[in-house]
Amino acid sequence: MSTATTDKRAKLVTQQDRRRQEVRLGWMLAGPAFVVMLLVTAYPIAQAVYDSLFSLRLTAPDERDFVGLQNYLTVFSSTDVFWRAMLVTILITVLAVAVQLVIGFALALLMHRAIVQLRGSLRTAILVPYGIITVVSAFAWYYMFDINSGFVNRWFSWVPGISEEMDWFAETWSALAVIIASEIWKNTPFIALLLLAGLAQVSDDLLEAAKVDGANWWQQLTRVVIPNMKAAIMVAVLFRTLDSFRIFDNVFIMTNGDAGTEVLSLLAYRQSIMRLEIGLGSAVSVIMFVCVVLIAVVAVKGFKVNLAEGTGSNAGQKKETK
Repeated sequence: MSTATTDKRAKLVTQQDRRRQEVRLGWMLAGPAFVVMLLVTAYPIAQAVYDSLFSLRLTAPDERDFVGLQNYLTVFSSTDVFWRAMLVTILITVLAVAVQLVIGFALALLMHRAIVQLRGSLRTAILVPYGIITVVSAFAWYYMFDINSGFVNRWFSWVPGISEEMDWFAETWSALAVIIASEIWKNTPFIALLLLAGLAQVSDDLLEAAKVDGANWWQQLTRVVIPNMKAAIMVAVLFRTLDSFRIFDNVFIMTNGDAGTEVLSLLAYRQSIMRLEIGLGSAVSVIMFVCVVLIAVVAVKGFKVNLAEGTGSNAGQKKETK
């Protein structure tokens, strides 16, 4: 009995030592990058928080009046400006990320199942939009739908609701449709690439076992493939959600916030750069930062992913693979 207890204790100590070594190795590999990112981002964030507590204009940087949380109260009380920008930002984020996830997963499956000889060419073709600079992509989409220089109205005038005189950027919903479409076209390859890496981690043995048990294609997908690539899905959704929530280039180039398309990042830009209200602009930026942190926390907690193992909880995984 004592020998068995000793063996269990020795095994436990070995596991703990191995875990400590893995943690130490992880910090050694990620530590330098973490320190650099902290140095680059910590000061701007701290400066923004500090400036948001003052009544500060860019034309008089030496005249600082401490106002505490008054800038935040001013931002939150501006119903027609801030909350509309928040609503538009959330709408763009939710719709863009949802469509990107569906299309990206389909593209990942296509690249994963493609013939070996065609995989390289197929992946290159799919990743081309992601390699284009965001500003260039935004200008391309703007000129495609512009009422004067665009070809969309001429080519698709036969589609109900589209005419050669249609001004896409004059109405809120049509302008948002173009902005969201440009986001989807530009960033779907990024999600597809991350999900492709997740698909590569799904064991062929699990799929073969599911086939032997009589599972059809849909059951294999929902009960084997998706549960075992939950970490990749979480990373893809998290990255794209954070990026879409901070959207700026497409909105600035296509509408400049007109026609009810102003987003939070553009609102912060207007307050800080155009109206020279550094205090109010910093308050909007800090609110955006808090929202981004909350999104990240909710995503990590909601997916319940063990990033160390690259899967969900062990119990959940066993349940799904039975």
